Amino acid sequence: MTDTQEASTTEAGSSKAPSRRSLIGWGGAGLALGAAAAGGAVAMTRAGNDVDPTAAEAGAAVAFHGVNQAGIATPVQDRLHFAAFDVQTDDRAEFVQMLKDWTAAARRMTGGKAVGAGAYGGLAEAPPDDTGEALGLKPSRLTLTIGFGPSLFDKFGLKDHRPEALVDLPQFPGENLDKNRTGGDLCIQACADDPQVAVHAIRNLARIGFGKVNIRWSQLGFGKTSSTTPDAQTPRNLMGFKDGTRNIAGTETDRLKKFVWVGEKDGPDWMTGGSYLVARRIRMHIETWDRTSLQEQEDVFGRDKGEGAPVGKAKEHDKPFLKAMKPTAHVRLAHPDSNNGITILRRGYSFTDGTDGLGRLDAGLFFLAYQRDVRNGFIPLQRRLSATDALNEYIQHVGSAVFAVPPGVRDKDDWWGSTLFSKEA
Repeated sequence: MTDTQEASTTEAGSSKAPSRRSLIGWGGAGLALGAAAAGGAVAMTRAGNDVDPTAAEAGAAVAFHGVNQAGIATPVQDRLHFAAFDVQTDDRAEFVQMLKDWTAAARRMTGGKAVGAGAYGGLAEAPPDDTGEALGLKPSRLTLTIGFGPSLFDKFGLKDHRPEALVDLPQFPGENLDKNRTGGDLCIQACADDPQVAVHAIRNLARIGFGKVNIRWSQLGFGKTSSTTPDAQTPRNLMGFKDGTRNIAGTETDRLKKFVWVGEKDGPDWMTGGSYLVARRIRMHIETWDRTSLQEQEDVFGRDKGEGAPVGKAKEHDKPFLKAMKPTAHVRLAHPDSNNGITILRRGYSFTDGTDGLGRLDAGLFFLAYQRDVRNGFIPLQRRLSATDALNEYIQHVGSAVFAVPPGVRDKDDWWGSTLFSKEA
């Protein structure tokens, strides 16, 4: 688990009791029944701006069109459904048409509308365009973000278009990757404040892609462990600690340009305005951690558990004095000052997927990190952490994937992946 960059910006949590729908977010991975947003007029918020509390409460929609994809610098929502897909078709035209169909569906769902002609009212002899369980639900700030994995570039004659920055991740010490939770030709990240909305979005895209792609693996997440919104309460991870400070805020355009967005001179033109995503499923050894003394827990992180203040400081956001921490403290090792300024944007979520065969919780952190170049971001940072981080005794990386996330959909005539797949490109 990477507490990187000492994340100081987070969003406030909710004190409301969970609804029936919200319980879905606490369940296992896979395609559960969910719902997409539907309904009337909604307030619109631009990706990267602060959340309007009134609009958020009303289930506002996030703008789908933009230079960059929503769901990266967008204020972090409460729930996640992430899915990695493998391509089944070898017909380029069929795959491109699927991307166009996905874009049309995503545009409608993020805007609070049903897919296609809707869930009812069509031919009784044919399946409806939308699965229908979302009727009446609000958009809940749903964002859908697509990424292309390294293996996709072995298909459709794309080999020469693979970015140099889209490298296969090396093997890190201590990891035990499950091949059934690793890799993928492409991914969809669905984030929303209602788990039913996020799950429904993945469900409908998977249905539209039937016969052309299939889900390789998926992950539900709850309780965001990081934020891109300034001046808000820092979330806690399942170990009970405030997880991260100085995460890049969606309003920090200079830091986003420097550390997150791919520039014109960084690689292939089709990636300009995009980013690179690393997804890691990190299991926590919950039972071992829960029997560890408070002092050791705080030494492991380099923070106190109550306030979240760095060692020797009084408040969470006080500038840490790294040398006051143990050399193996997570915060000390992950801090940019210890890593030549390495900075990534985190959008992690907690997960619980029941128990294993020994009665232990299968729970932890689903780590999502966006960066301008994986070679200068996650890889050197994780090498340092996996070598000496005291937290390694209590966690293990069990799933992994890396994706090139293309730029945003510019307007109603544009579509996901157009910069890569169009004839002009």
